Amino acid sequence: MQENKQKSQKNVFRLGLTSFFTDMSSEMIFPVLPVFLITVLGANMAVIGLIEGIAESSAALLKLFSGWFSDKVGKKKPLIIAGYSLSALTKPLLALATHWGHVLGIRFLDRVGKGLRTAPRDSLIAASAGKNERGAKFGLHRTMDTAGAIAGTLVAFFILQQFLGDAFRLIFLLSAVPGLIAVLILVFGVKEVRQETAGKKIHFNFKACNPALKRFLLAIAFFNLANFSYAFFILRANDIKLALFLIPIVYLVYNMVYAAFSIPMGRLSDRIGRKTILTAGILLFGMTSLGFGFMATAITIWPLFALYGLFMAVTDGVSRAYVSDLAADDKRGFALGTYHTIVGITVLPANFIGGLLWQTINVQAPFVYAAVFSAISALLLAFFVNEKAATAAHV
Repeated sequence: MQENKQKSQKNVFRLGLTSFFTDMSSEMIFPVLPVFLITVLGANMAVIGLIEGIAESSAALLKLFSGWFSDKVGKKKPLIIAGYSLSALTKPLLALATHWGHVLGIRFLDRVGKGLRTAPRDSLIAASAGKNERGAKFGLHRTMDTAGAIAGTLVAFFILQQFLGDAFRLIFLLSAVPGLIAVLILVFGVKEVRQETAGKKIHFNFKACNPALKRFLLAIAFFNLANFSYAFFILRANDIKLALFLIPIVYLVYNMVYAAFSIPMGRLSDRIGRKTILTAGILLFGMTSLGFGFMATAITIWPLFALYGLFMAVTDGVSRAYVSDLAADDKRGFALGTYHTIVGITVLPANFIGGLLWQTINVQAPFVYAAVFSAISALLLAFFVNEKAATAAHV
């Protein structure tokens, strides 16, 4: 029994290490990609909103399928490997992009990889942790993932400072190295956790979810209609004329806070309840959005990115743990896949509307929109989701 527990703990750590190197690869790219699109490829804000929306939402149904399929076959690792491998192979192709359409295609393939791996990976983490420590384990994974983001951001900052010419393309090429390391750790270090219930008939049916889970997913869907991409915050920093080489560093502040608070917030949710933590996190996003809209300066942009990182620490791992709590063991992959699908689908309208508001009204408009939706979503979560029903029923 003790040996199995140690193996499970190693599994969570090694999945975290895989995410560390994958996020290092991704976050070498993400802080500079919006600026690359505007300054090198000549895209406008509406196009960037469209790219980010399509990229994040296009693989949404794949997350649902991969979660359901991993439950059905009782194996998660093959899908996880396929997803991480596809992302590792496609991201360096950004170095060849000469039109924003090329970026859209590459981002789409990268997100397909994310769609393949996310729900099975989260299900494997949940299977490797007991319910009373699930928040902490998801917090650990989020922390390691974000630590990789910190490392990747520092690499991007160094390259922007040290290399003349097209530093963007050099960053994109070098992102292949940590991506390959991540796949090797996954293949040789992570162990499958087979489900005893594998082989049961598992219905691909949202209606079968228990009422508490359905209500939570509906509240999250409404919130995510205004939870637009990180690109809006990066371009807000660019809009106030923050020096280009400082943009990866202000993004670093976001990732450092995200990493520092993910485990404490996961543990806090284990103790006082996940709904309370998530409600507070959604309200925090609304206030942070208003800050970006009306208070952003070369000085205030730093604490605003810190608050954005705190929002992510409060909500990202905790929401996955909450979905895992509400789902039956043999249908957890489907439940997590449903959650990620809803988040992915709603990203497209969120980014498109945000980009359109920025382009046609003013820079403050998308952030006001986000604040209003956040306030309504927090009320929905606080009063619409019945936690007593959640403990009495499962997917």
